[in-house]
Amino acid sequence: MTINITDLSAIRSGRTILHPTSLTLAPGERVGLVGASGSGKSTLGHALVDALRAQGRMVAHVPQSPDEALDPLRSMGFHWREAERALGASPDPAERDAIFAALRIDGGDLRKRPWNWSRGMQQRFVIAMALIGKPLLIVLDEPTSALDPVVAANTMELLDTYLSNRRTACLLITHDLGLAARRVERLMVMDGGRIVEDTPTVRLLDAPRTQAARALCAHRNWLALPC
Repeated sequence: MTINITDLSAIRSGRTILHPTSLTLAPGERVGLVGASGSGKSTLGHALVDALRAQGRMVAHVPQSPDEALDPLRSMGFHWREAERALGASPDPAERDAIFAALRIDGGDLRKRPWNWSRGMQQRFVIAMALIGKPLLIVLDEPTSALDPVVAANTMELLDTYLSNRRTACLLITHDLGLAARRVERLMVMDGGRIVEDTPTVRLLDAPRTQAARALCAHRNWLALPC
């Protein structure tokens, strides 16, 4: 199902930090939302998630760090059961095992607390929870910024493979144009709380039109990084 959302906006302390914005995402589409820090990327992501949930649509959000999603005093199994309960999903061990295998966390002990798992495994577990219920959209908000480049690249590669034959759309929010350029077919550039460019990835990299996009494209040393 195509996602069409209009007039998303946000005001904080009397200041507009997200100007009225409309979005369209096709089923299974991979879209990157890039921009400098403070440009409004995360605000737009949260507004989109809230709007879709208010419509009763299944949408998932993956935060920047697993610390935002996992209670260090609770077992990994507890987190999984709570996620299923919150989504109204019946326990499905076969589906869980398939997701775990795809994200290579099937060797993790669910009886353990988060700090017994590596950071990379913790973040892949959070992504796995986001996939419960086969969401219409998964919003990844700087999902690998807490990981080293090699682990980050591996995490995104595993997720790409898992989603390759599914109709779940993906919105990757990041300030890292290199990460987005390798993972999405379409890029949206934010600046000052507005989307100033929305174009195929290759076109933006070859001929950025706005100053914000040109600034992101100016330094190409990220081409040498694995992610």
